[in-house]
Amino acid sequence: MTKNEFNIVIPSRFGSSRFPGKPLHPLNGKAMILHVIDRARESDATNIVVATDDQRIADVCADVNADVEMTDVSHVSGTDRIAEVATRRAWSADAIIVGLQGDEPATPASLLNQLATNLHKFSYANMATFCKPVKNIADYRNSHRVKVVRDNRNMALYFSRASIPARREDSGANDFPASYIHIGLYAYRCDYLKQFSNLPPAVIEQEEQLEQLRVLYNGGRIHVDLVDEVAAGVDHPDDVAGVEALLKHF
Repeated sequence: MTKNEFNIVIPSRFGSSRFPGKPLHPLNGKAMILHVIDRARESDATNIVVATDDQRIADVCADVNADVEMTDVSHVSGTDRIAEVATRRAWSADAIIVGLQGDEPATPASLLNQLATNLHKFSYANMATFCKPVKNIADYRNSHRVKVVRDNRNMALYFSRASIPARREDSGANDFPASYIHIGLYAYRCDYLKQFSNLPPAVIEQEEQLEQLRVLYNGGRIHVDLVDEVAAGVDHPDDVAGVEALLKHF
């Protein structure tokens, strides 16, 4: 793979406890997964593969000539699904893979390119991701907003649902330290991705329910770049209207 080339894998499963059949739900008259494929195609990716375990999703993707890999139905996470594709395709050890979740139809292609570029640039990182500044006390205290602390090279020190970094003295006022919310987009080096998928879950990962902590627990390095606000994905049916509005700008 030549300089700055990268692949995109889109993990997409039909079963979702909060939103069954989500990838095929229509957004502005088109299945969600097709919007995600559009975002990937707007990027500079060399290869784009949809990784699914459901023939219904595969059939819809085939209608737009998308490259589809049928993957194991037992995968616990999208990362495992991406790793299976990387193994089957026999991508080189130094290949860069960007994971674009099948419920993120409003992700700008520029971010996908930036993520891959960052991992090419920072050779000491195994993975790359993003964060954005915390702008209000509610987000700082919200356990559903995952925070990240970085070192002076923008490498992740820790991810948590807790309010980190924490001030020793809590003034109780509407004030909080400089802090950052993690944005769940990742780029992986192919060789590390395969290693990661074979590691057992870490205790801290299980406590926080944050898969990226398995990387840090085992000595991996994650580069975390600072970006502006990123369009939200679709986690729940209540998110549909907002994302449909965003998609009108693409």
